[in-house]
Amino acid sequence: MIIAVDGFAATGKSTLAKMLSKHYEIPFVDSGALYRGITFFSIENDFIKGGELDQDALRTRLSEVKMKFDPQTGDLYLNDKNVAEKIRRAEVSEYVSTIAAVDFVRAFVLRELRQMGNQNGLIMDGRDVGTVVFPDADFKFFFNASPEVRAERRFEEITAKGQKITFDEVLQNLLIRDKTDSERDLAPLKKAEDAIEVDTSNLTINQVFGFLIRTIALK
Repeated sequence: MIIAVDGFAATGKSTLAKMLSKHYEIPFVDSGALYRGITFFSIENDFIKGGELDQDALRTRLSEVKMKFDPQTGDLYLNDKNVAEKIRRAEVSEYVSTIAAVDFVRAFVLRELRQMGNQNGLIMDGRDVGTVVFPDADFKFFFNASPEVRAERRFEEITAKGQKITFDEVLQNLLIRDKTDSERDLAPLKKAEDAIEVDTSNLTINQVFGFLIRTIALK
C-alpha cells in the first residue's frame, strides 16, 4: 500500500503521515526533507550568495550528496551526519523552494524517492508525490489550511526551538514558498485529480487522523 500525502507547508501533513506510518506499520518518507538536505548542503558549501543559487557549482557537487533516513526516528542523514534539526532552520526554509525548482535537483530527488518504494508499502509526504513520484498511489490526500493558521503553527514550531523570528517573517516566507511551489514549471504543487482534499484549518490532528483512517478503511 502506497499513501501519498501532498499539500502546503505547515498543514500537518508530515505529522499525519508519521501517524499513519505507525498505525499501518509501513515506512514513512518525508520527500521535502531531501530538498531541505540539498538546500542545507548548498548553504554549507556557499552555493547561495546574495540570495542567488550557483547552479553550476551545485550540479558539479551534487553527486557527493548521500542521504538516508533512520528507520527508527525518521531523521535525515546527509553524508552520514544527522541533519534533522539543521534542515529545519529558517535559512533553509528561505531557499528550499528555489532549490526544489531546479530541474536537475528534482531529477536527482525523484530517483532517490522512487528507490525508497518497496513491497512492504510506503507513506510519503511532499508536494508532488501523488502527481509525479507515485501517480498510481493507492491513496492520495492533499492538505490545505489558511496562510495565517499555517504561519502560526510554523512560528510556534520555530520559536520553540529557540530560533528568533517574527510571525510576519514566517507568514511572508510561507506565502513566497506557496507562490514559488505552485507556479514553477517543473512538477508544481497541485492537487492530483483523484486526491482527497483536507482543510486542516479548524481541525485537530486527531480529527484529521480519524478521517484518514476511516477513508482508507472504506476502500
